[in-house]
Amino acid sequence: MNSEKPSSSDCPGKPCARDRILAAAAELFYREGIRAVGIEAVIEKAGVAKMSLYRSFPSKDDLVAAFLADRNRRYWLWWDDVIAASRGNPRAQLHDLFAALAQRVSSPDYRGCAFVNTAIEFPDPLHPGHAVALDNKRELRHRLTLLTSALGIASAQTLADQLMLLMEGAYCLGNTLTRDDNPVAALVAAADALIAAAQAATPQTAG
Repeated sequence: MNSEKPSSSDCPGKPCARDRILAAAAELFYREGIRAVGIEAVIEKAGVAKMSLYRSFPSKDDLVAAFLADRNRRYWLWWDDVIAASRGNPRAQLHDLFAALAQRVSSPDYRGCAFVNTAIEFPDPLHPGHAVALDNKRELRHRLTLLTSALGIASAQTLADQLMLLMEGAYCLGNTLTRDDNPVAALVAAADALIAAAQAATPQTAG
């Protein structure tokens, strides 16, 4: 896959063709689904020539992988920004994450988790888009485990997995139910309850 990005000097004062293509693909893929969007639609929305697209992305699969990679990068920037406010306090960081998640999946333009959507559209684990989606979920589980381990509880991995299932459920329901009848409003309370139960089940050592 050609991932080389033109320098800003190649397109002063405006996004490069590659950036416009990627932005157009990201909007169309997320809103309409990857298989439903053809290359011609991306070219038209980006306002570039077909050769410009294929110069940056030799195939649609390359474009899909680049879209997911950029989405993955943005997702972890969002994650890091959310937990930064409570640095050193894993309990507060988890609370903040689920509060931010509830807001994220309640947005009017929310169309589900891009990684789950892609994995469903491309179930073959060898597809480059599926591979990025899988890496995102593995990293998500890893990061949740780091936070639950920092709580000093005996069942850190179990709690991380429970919280991940809760999180994935919110991603799904945020895309299928209306805001008026969506149980996502209970997301933070559910996460807090799981964490409190895990902490209560951990024997306290005498200081």
